[in-house]
Amino acid sequence: MGFDVQFGWSGTITVVMLGATKTDGGTRRISYRIGGGKTLPFLEKTPDSSAPLIAFEICDDPQNWSPIVRNYCGDKANDCGEWAKSADSVYGADMVRLYLTSTRQRNFSDIASLGKTVDAVLSSTSLPLIIEGSNEPKIDSDVFLKCGEAGEGERMLLGTAEAGRYRSIAAAAMAYNHAVIAQSPIDVNLAKQLNILLKEIGVSRDHIVIDPYTGSLGYGFEYSYSAMERIRFSALKGDADLAMPIICSAIDSLTVKEVREAEPAIQDDIAVQWEFTTGLAAAAAGAEIICVRHPRTIPLLRKAFSNLKAGKVSDGGQ
Repeated sequence: MGFDVQFGWSGTITVVMLGATKTDGGTRRISYRIGGGKTLPFLEKTPDSSAPLIAFEICDDPQNWSPIVRNYCGDKANDCGEWAKSADSVYGADMVRLYLTSTRQRNFSDIASLGKTVDAVLSSTSLPLIIEGSNEPKIDSDVFLKCGEAGEGERMLLGTAEAGRYRSIAAAAMAYNHAVIAQSPIDVNLAKQLNILLKEIGVSRDHIVIDPYTGSLGYGFEYSYSAMERIRFSALKGDADLAMPIICSAIDSLTVKEVREAEPAIQDDIAVQWEFTTGLAAAAAGAEIICVRHPRTIPLLRKAFSNLKAGKVSDGGQ
């Protein structure tokens, strides 16, 4: 077992593979292996150390999506295939995170359409894909199985497993060899407990990504940061039940009062800065994947991550 001389740590973050290239039996042009860290973020200077991945979030029914993002993205927000293509070729994201918001309609039953949606997104982008299914336990099993089947061989990341509803998503992930997002409400012990539950029903450690839940900067993020930091500390000290990569989404940053009430002329700028600052702090706490919704946030995070890896002070893209 390795040992970090500077901090006295012996643990290593489990490596999770996301996306499958042709060599691995999939169709993605790139595959990521996240995790593997042995110290705090941006301290590793080895050639194979990597910056956090940036995932761009889209949905299949944008009526409940941020109007700031809808207005910026224009007509492509009404076509998740075109939206996903832009995430890849225009916005420069590393991954695409597709929210199946259509399932949140009352009495949703068109499960077959979800498979077509996943197919359309996979055909439009060659980036690895994260799928967020329904929030309704009654249709969870059908939704996740349909999505898992549509993406078979692509090594997707399926979300979201929670303490009260994790069996359906776990079953789909194991049946079609996908990874699982395990989300807990900003609590280290609950995060560990959920990982244990997933492993007990057969999900292997290298198929689990932790989502500790992320509040927006100034709206509970300090608590989120503390939870992420403690998860990472525990993992590095040798707690195998917490030694999984972390994913964070800064979506609440686009709904805070400061953004909602900003003058129209500067609303995009304010929204991007809130999302950027939240995402950057989450990366500093240990997240391997940062998810954002505003396209302009992506290059700012990319530059900041590059600066931090090089030992420079980030200027927030200014």
